[in-house]
Amino acid sequence: MLRPRIIPCLLIHEGGLVKTVGFADPKYVGDPINAVKIFNEKESDELIVIDIDATINGVEPDFKAIEHMAAECRMPLCYGGGVRTPAQAKRIVGLGVEKVAISSAAVERPELIAEIAAEVGRQSVVVVIDVKKRRLLGGYEVWT
Repeated sequence: MLRPRIIPCLLIHEGGLVKTVGFADPKYVGDPINAVKIFNEKESDELIVIDIDATINGVEPDFKAIEHMAAECRMPLCYGGGVRTPAQAKRIVGLGVEKVAISSAAVERPELIAEIAAEVGRQSVVVVIDVKKRRLLGGYEVWT
């Protein structure tokens, strides 16, 4: 039997590490680089970093911050947030990130998945689907 894998997901908002509840009301909880160091010490299997501002604000990924996190991280790193082109994905992988996550862009342009895979390899593409539980109507809805 395979052992469970520990894969924390860090949310970045305005450059800081945040915690949200129901995709709303982000609360600052610390510095992303310090969090990477902590998960290095805990020997997590992989780390996911999502910039929740990049897509909403229509800005490019923060390549400098990504480079700092990749340099500090001693486990496979997945980055998502604001990735809309194969060139951006290639640049991110070139900074030392193993996987690139796309979410809204994959819904808006499904062919982007294959385009990015052709650029960086299919093993390096992750599609993120955010799901929110409906309180009144029951069931779930895609929140991507």
